[in-house]
Amino acid sequence: MFKAKHLKEIQAFMEKKGLPGRDAHALPDSPLAFADGAHYRIEIAGIERLSNFRAMLDEARKLDLPVHRAICTVGGSTYMPFGEMRELARLARDSQVELVMVVGHRKSWDVGARELGFPEGVPQGPRHRGSDNVTYWIEDMMRCLEAGMRGFLVYDEGLLRLLGQMRAEGFVPPETFFKWSVFGGQSSPVGAKLLEDLGANTMNPISDVSLAILGSIRAAVRMPLDVYMIIVDAFGGMYRAYEAPEIARVAAPVYFKIEPGTSEADIYKPWIKEQAHDDLIRAKVQIGAILREIVQRRSPGLILSAPGPKDLTLPAAD
Repeated sequence: MFKAKHLKEIQAFMEKKGLPGRDAHALPDSPLAFADGAHYRIEIAGIERLSNFRAMLDEARKLDLPVHRAICTVGGSTYMPFGEMRELARLARDSQVELVMVVGHRKSWDVGARELGFPEGVPQGPRHRGSDNVTYWIEDMMRCLEAGMRGFLVYDEGLLRLLGQMRAEGFVPPETFFKWSVFGGQSSPVGAKLLEDLGANTMNPISDVSLAILGSIRAAVRMPLDVYMIIVDAFGGMYRAYEAPEIARVAAPVYFKIEPGTSEADIYKPWIKEQAHDDLIRAKVQIGAILREIVQRRSPGLILSAPGPKDLTLPAAD
């Protein structure tokens, strides 16, 4: 007869596998940093058109704030004309800003979107349905790669595994990198380790993880963590400005993610006027400057990367 293992035995087994048996309630300093020795960087999401990127650069210059990474085409890369995408890639390379593209197709784009309108359909998540939608997604990624893009948002573990194999076998450029999305719903060291093993280069945990959970994830993986400092109301609406120093200390290397608003759908699907997004991007950069101020006031020993650190993966040259 099998005898159930006690909690301490379970924790010991996890630790033997390189996973913390408990969340990091003591909130230890992260032993890791970016390659330049910095603890945190700034990530701005919502670059839907070229004008938004220019607005971001302009506001960042005004505030003397380095922006290290931009998340682009959150509404879907198929909305951006190829020529405009190439120009965005050129400008980002010249400006030393890393880009991550959000690719369609997604579950909300096909007939499977219907189930998301029902309470029990929501927890099923945004994974791809069938082989066709996987190949459609990869085909549009190829379009982005041809335009010079090298970073992509992923939210399906099976697709991530396939993309890792494509990169290893030269089916896509070797410098291509993959960012795990908050929509993938991972929030534990076990899940984070799986993603890293499958080929993720950076990870966005769910938006409401505690400092102790962030510390436990950091103990399990080496990749950067992308942490929401402010999030749309539909995701909970929290604003963690006063936790910024502790998040940088415990989770380093970490990207501060900035996404104010009512909901992702309101911001990105649909949207029409570029000026509205230009203004929203400027507001996001301003929040980034506030976060930097709070960190500098309370924890001046924590380092923000300078503009254009050498370990960024920039878009490819023509």
